[in-house]
Amino acid sequence: MSERPLEGRLIVLGVTGSIAAYKAAELTRALIAAGAEVQTAMTHSAAGFLGPLTLETLTRRRVQLDPLELLADSRIGHIVAADTADAIVVAPATARWMAAMAHGLADDVITAICLASSAPVVVAPAMDGEMWAHPATRANAETLRGFGYTLVEPESGPLASGAVGRGRLAETGRIVAAVSEAVAGRAVRAPDAALRPPLASERRGADLEGRRLVISAGGTAEPIDPVRFIGNRSSGRMGVALAEAALDRGAQVVLVAGTVSVPLPDRAIVRRAETAAQMRVAVLDALPQADALIMAAAVADFRPRRSAASKLAREAGLTLELEPTEDILLEAAELAHARLRPRPILVGFAAETGSLERAPAKAARKHVDLLVANDVTEAGSGFGSDTNRVTIIAPGAAPEPWPALPKRAVADRLLDIIVPLLDARDAARQTGVRDRVKEENRA
Repeated sequence: MSERPLEGRLIVLGVTGSIAAYKAAELTRALIAAGAEVQTAMTHSAAGFLGPLTLETLTRRRVQLDPLELLADSRIGHIVAADTADAIVVAPATARWMAAMAHGLADDVITAICLASSAPVVVAPAMDGEMWAHPATRANAETLRGFGYTLVEPESGPLASGAVGRGRLAETGRIVAAVSEAVAGRAVRAPDAALRPPLASERRGADLEGRRLVISAGGTAEPIDPVRFIGNRSSGRMGVALAEAALDRGAQVVLVAGTVSVPLPDRAIVRRAETAAQMRVAVLDALPQADALIMAAAVADFRPRRSAASKLAREAGLTLELEPTEDILLEAAELAHARLRPRPILVGFAAETGSLERAPAKAARKHVDLLVANDVTEAGSGFGSDTNRVTIIAPGAAPEPWPALPKRAVADRLLDIIVPLLDARDAARQTGVRDRVKEENRA
């Protein structure tokens, strides 16, 4: 067998409330030595035996302690672990945990992960000898085997109670070997690191401290009469995710909010703009003080040429004459390139259907630094979805398709690109100032 049989794999290690929990640190190190990335999960009783900080230091990932926990990007922690694990190993597994798992009682994070996952599961029990021998425990062990779980049975020797018997946690090498065998021949489930639970080193710092970002979110509602309008299905989730991500990284955010169906962050400066005309005014007013403009809003492309002052009667029928709305991003880009120094970074969004072929031409026409394009007809990528599958288009670069990700993860990745663009802009400006000063001094 290879010296690193778990290379590139994510292993979820569940630690339950046995005194043998202290051995989880050794097992974690062995799994990592075998090439694995490790995400740990602990029951609350296990945390009484072994502090989570120990495992967090070894794995560089936060220990999951509760099924209700959210990750920093708002994904549900145990679901992400369940969906991306190549294998789940529960070591030590107590008699209580085995009973709960055998009966599908998801009252702790480890059973929740196991129930939500199709990954192979390896269970290494540890308990007093009489508990292991009890018919109830034996029956539960057989039930777990019936699920397809691998049991690495306990060994004989001195137990915590002072007795000698069969109940000691199996040696670390046996457990690692069982995990390696469970994944042998299987493809890595989630090779993209962005899909896995995040590493602590990936948590973004305050790299937008002192920056001002203008972000638009939601759709627009172009009135037909006082009660009817032309609009679209945009919920505002993507724009709000961007605002929250920027705020978490220290930015001041002006959020220009159209029609939205999600809560707006309290920390943002919110400007309501429910029509394209109102959004144009709000965006252009905020642009001169912006370090970056991110137009995530889905602005209606057309509006009624005339809006009725009172509600139209159904019986009269309705024929609408439409006119195009303002191209806010194009106007903002023209203003920024012509008059604003330093020029803000310009990011547009393009909602397409069926194909992204038009997106590169649109990016060039609108003079943006980045265009984020997606096919809104694709499952998990449309309006109202919690996820998005986008392609990043930048001048002079090949389009960069991203996998389907939670919208918060898309927001963080996008800001990861914007931050160095801002830094490069400022460095170039400072270099230009220094060169100009040198020329003036020579004169």
